[in-house]
Amino acid sequence: MKKILTSMLLLCSFNAWAEPVYWIDVRTGFEYGLGHIEGAINIPYDEISSRIKSITEDKDAKIHLYCRSGNRSGKALKTLQSLGYTKAINEGGYNEISKRPK
Repeated sequence: MKKILTSMLLLCSFNAWAEPVYWIDVRTGFEYGLGHIEGAINIPYDEISSRIKSITEDKDAKIHLYCRSGNRSGKALKTLQSLGYTKAINEGGYNEISKRPK
């Protein structure tokens, strides 16, 4: 029993150290309202530079960007890279992402 409890505590503390992962939907608020990835934050691509710090100031944070087709998320990626964010990824379009196995 003691080993099980110790293992559970270690597992919980590992999760506390886990690096946060952010999903950002860079479509319009209207598009976001029609459907989005669970837990995603809506920041339209043309507002990303002024609003990203309200989400994270960690330049090494894992940030996954998506839009309808990958075009706007590509623009948002370039913006984040110019601001020094090193682990941002353009995930492409919402429809393709929503079909991925979970």
